[in-house]
Amino acid sequence: MALLTIAKLGNPLLRQVAQAVDPNEIGTQAFQQFIDDMFETMQGAEGIGLAAPQVSRSQQLVVMACPGDNGFPQTVLVNPRIVYYGPHQVENWEGCLSVDGLRGKVARPSMVRVHGLDRHGSPLDFEATDLFAVCIQHELDHLNGKLFLDRMTDLATLTQLDEFDRFWKKEHATVI
Repeated sequence: MALLTIAKLGNPLLRQVAQAVDPNEIGTQAFQQFIDDMFETMQGAEGIGLAAPQVSRSQQLVVMACPGDNGFPQTVLVNPRIVYYGPHQVENWEGCLSVDGLRGKVARPSMVRVHGLDRHGSPLDFEATDLFAVCIQHELDHLNGKLFLDRMTDLATLTQLDEFDRFWKKEHATVI
């Protein structure tokens, strides 16, 4: 496996709509290795989600994992789309591996229903709630050229990571 370079804010690829993955490519050794490399990169950067555009590859592929009681299982989404958004909104602190050192509050639906393919090309149709739902929305935004900064409605919560740790982390908010 290999650590991939994470694209940072300003990289034009982060603002482009990612291309759909050809289902025939999913089972190839190269694609499966890319998935493994994305997981290794995400974990090495202490993230809970990573989209292919974040490692400079314009493909509709997302990997996610958040171990622990309030987390969610290791997940691979290929060509995902959200087909339903729940009516209840939650506000969470979000950060991003492509936006170094910043956090901000973003309101998103607390439940989504997702269609797509798994790492083996099998169809997925599931509902996600809470942190899992928020992470899915954050990562799928990357597939559509959006960053969490674009979703912030109040830039007064935008904060440097050191200041977040000092003043805001005491709220016990989950950071995406």
